[in-house]
Amino acid sequence: MWKGRAVTAGIAALGLSVLASGEAQAKVEGDTVYLGAAVSLTGKYTTAGEHTQRGYDLAVKTINDAGGITVGGDTYRLEVIYYDDESTPARGAQLAERLINQDGVDFMLGPYSSGLTKAIAPVTEQYGVPMVEANGASLQLFNKGYRYLFAVLSTTEQYLASAVALAAELAEREGRDPATLKLAGAFENDPFSQDIRAGVLADAEKFGIQVVIDDQLPPELNDMAATLAKTKAVKPDILVVSGHSKGAALAVRQVEEMRVDVPMLAITHCDSADVIGKFGAASEYTLCASQWAPTLSYSDDTFGSAADFAATFEAEYGYAPPYQAAESAAAVLVFADAFERAGGFGKDAVRDALAATEMQTFYGNIEFDETGKNIAKPMVLYQIQDGAYVVVAPTRWAASEVRHPTPPWSER
Repeated sequence: MWKGRAVTAGIAALGLSVLASGEAQAKVEGDTVYLGAAVSLTGKYTTAGEHTQRGYDLAVKTINDAGGITVGGDTYRLEVIYYDDESTPARGAQLAERLINQDGVDFMLGPYSSGLTKAIAPVTEQYGVPMVEANGASLQLFNKGYRYLFAVLSTTEQYLASAVALAAELAEREGRDPATLKLAGAFENDPFSQDIRAGVLADAEKFGIQVVIDDQLPPELNDMAATLAKTKAVKPDILVVSGHSKGAALAVRQVEEMRVDVPMLAITHCDSADVIGKFGAASEYTLCASQWAPTLSYSDDTFGSAADFAATFEAEYGYAPPYQAAESAAAVLVFADAFERAGGFGKDAVRDALAATEMQTFYGNIEFDETGKNIAKPMVLYQIQDGAYVVVAPTRWAASEVRHPTPPWSER
């Protein structure tokens, strides 16, 4: 029996063409089970979309190389039919319809981003197609009563909660009341970042932290100078930014360019934006919300440990895996496990098996509540220290002490 194994799908798709023979008119053909995915291969989510696809591909290849999955006494291979959603929600929904109605796909892997997932979920729900998604963390996805949507990742309100809590903890350690802290925030106007905003504001209220800036980043995400000018004027203790990979790169670049001194900068998508590679020393001290870290102690029988997965991914693709790749690979492992426990490929049987999932993967523990959220895995917080990502929170996962406060630019 498969116990967790997976790499590159034998099918790839670019633009509007199916990357399989395109003739797959059923979800199972011979010894092959087809999964479908609309992924951002162009548009503003291209970078993260590529990480997503590579995570899926690595899991599929590893499973197939290890002999596939055993369902009802027979052995099957996995393959993925991809389309490019162009980072556009309407296109994603259209392609989900195509995968289900034209390509005969009965099992879906999620797209990248909450916005795309929010567009596709009503389609998969309408057709009773189970979707295991890895990159849509918005809470709005889980208050619709969907029965066929399952997410392996932690939801958005948790992303930067550890950063706000860490700021409060450090203040108390220094003999300072957390209520004397000031927080500035800038958030992209999309479901993901707006949920993060809600979580940050709730966390700030819990600790009595004063929110002095609460800005929306412009849709094109090419300038946050106005927010940073206000930051220089009001001198907050912590600046939090959420804007996917493009927003992460923008924040680190402009904080350096404008010489913004802030004791703590916490952002999302550090690793997928490659802020270390792009900005070097300027990225030092940045705190980065992450779904996963290769130093964590999770493991499975497919990839081995979290560190083993990281080594396998880097050998295959030439760079360390960002968490988007890790969580995407985990989504495939969850489907493989559910197929085997279902004992067949009936959509409702697989859906029920997914709902009963209780497993550990290299990415973390996975158990879904009645809304489809994973309730078994916490977020972690990296800090960039000496050109590397180091886990500094929560304390039980920490590999190093946080370096705080960030020195002013005049001393760096």
